[in-house]
Amino acid sequence: MKRASIRASLALLAVAAVLGAAAVLFLSSYWIFLLTGVLITGVALQSLGLVAGRAGMIALCQMSFAGVGAWTVGYLNVAEVPGGLTVWILLGGLAAVPFGVAIGLPALRLRGINLAIVTLSFATAFDTILATITYPGQTAFIQVARPAPFDSDGGYFVFALLFYVAIAVLLEFLARARIGASWLAIRHSERAAAAHGVSIAASKLSAFAISAFIAGISGGLLAGYLGTLVAENFSMMQSLSLYAVAVMAGARFAEGAIIGALLVIMFPEILRRLSLPQDLGNVLFAIGATQALSTGEAMSETFRRLGRKLLPARKQPEKTAPGVLPRPAPGAAPRPVLSIENLTVRYGSVVALDRVNLAVPVGTVAGLIGPNGAGKSTFIDAVTGFLPSYEGSVRLGGEALDRLPAHLRARAGVRRTWQTNRIAPELTVGGYLALAAKGLPETETRKLLAWLDCPDPETPVAKVDAGTRRLLDVAGVVAARPAIVLLDEPAAGQSHEETLRLGRRIAEIPELFGTAVLLVEHDMDLVRSVCAEVTVLDFGQVIASGPPARVLTDGTVKKAYLGITEGSAAA
Repeated sequence: MKRASIRASLALLAVAAVLGAAAVLFLSSYWIFLLTGVLITGVALQSLGLVAGRAGMIALCQMSFAGVGAWTVGYLNVAEVPGGLTVWILLGGLAAVPFGVAIGLPALRLRGINLAIVTLSFATAFDTILATITYPGQTAFIQVARPAPFDSDGGYFVFALLFYVAIAVLLEFLARARIGASWLAIRHSERAAAAHGVSIAASKLSAFAISAFIAGISGGLLAGYLGTLVAENFSMMQSLSLYAVAVMAGARFAEGAIIGALLVIMFPEILRRLSLPQDLGNVLFAIGATQALSTGEAMSETFRRLGRKLLPARKQPEKTAPGVLPRPAPGAAPRPVLSIENLTVRYGSVVALDRVNLAVPVGTVAGLIGPNGAGKSTFIDAVTGFLPSYEGSVRLGGEALDRLPAHLRARAGVRRTWQTNRIAPELTVGGYLALAAKGLPETETRKLLAWLDCPDPETPVAKVDAGTRRLLDVAGVVAARPAIVLLDEPAAGQSHEETLRLGRRIAEIPELFGTAVLLVEHDMDLVRSVCAEVTVLDFGQVIASGPPARVLTDGTVKKAYLGITEGSAAA
């Protein structure tokens, strides 16, 4: 993953160097001035690309964060604080961070239109406040001083380009790190992200904080670009327009932010030359954003897809044998056991689980079966922390988990899969495993994927078929070597041959990873082949428990599944 980030960053630096040199050498001062505005707008769009494009949260107040950065630079300039514009811009970005965190706090409970209203309200309030504050130094005709090497228009273009590239490289490394994977994961499914130990609160707040920092930097760059500013530079409508362009252009990619910035800066210039109303630009941006939302593909993603078709396909590495996966350390303390005592879940007057007791021995594969509606999904949700309102106790190695939320239970050693696939398609295969298992070495990643016959780590999840994604689910939960994994119908959608292979792999999990398994499954052949103990639920109660050979031939169990007794079946 780190090598991929370095390759992408070097490619970005090369492209920026070539295009930047060409602009300085061959374009007039007027176009250089416009392109500097493109880069500054591109920085603001990168901030939106993070919080909206990567983390999937609506933010309609980015220009407010930019205003904080710009006004901070103005005050530092008037006070002649040492360090010059570069330091002032960074301090302006930091000044915007507390505001980003404050706006991020409602995002912990709100989403969609409700979050949009909160961020829009902040932008409106900021408009009102900013309108009463004259930009520092404006009345005394003190303009923001540019640093000496970059005081010309061409020099400031290079200055802005350096900031744009530095932020793009930083976001590239963050995107391929676990924090970037967590943003994409919560965008796709917050519950699935929490099941891998991701703190939803920390991920959302970090996205807003970093986004506000970058937006603040764009405001500081704008202060040096124009020298002095007015409140209208950071109006609510500017934030709305910026959000529409970010969605339309796909600003989570560096090239998408530049495409969007070109539209913001150059489109009004085209309208002016054609003597058309400037408001026409906002209408077209809104139409473009609606089109991107309806199709699920922004402009930058379209260009990337066309580029992959035109460029020769990257040679895929040949599949290799899995090799030897690292075993649990010899002589290590036994892994804790999962113990469930008198687990009861009520939905009003309906009792979904009624005093369920279950124990999963260390180093074994246990099964949990039952007809549809028996309470299996409710059981998994309660044990893994997604259903905190229950009676009874859940213990891991003797330690009570009842007060822990889902992500802390995952970190403690209780991992789960889902009946439906919830892997973010924007991730790569390796990125998903990095999300599931922090610090997993690349060599072990490749061995784990080979063990399950999964694709290369650089393969996008979007290109992986549904059956293989089910295998990736299993790879993700065992990669972190938890105390126990709860596999929720992992054979769903698998062929008979694939199910047999999956069964062999599940049986190997305790030995290879030191992890116990609780298998929830409808495929009785799979249950017979891998489970040492089976517990049967029916109407929320345990009706049988023991070895599969005995339990699956029990008359009560047959009646629960088939609705007939042995006598009536014989007749």
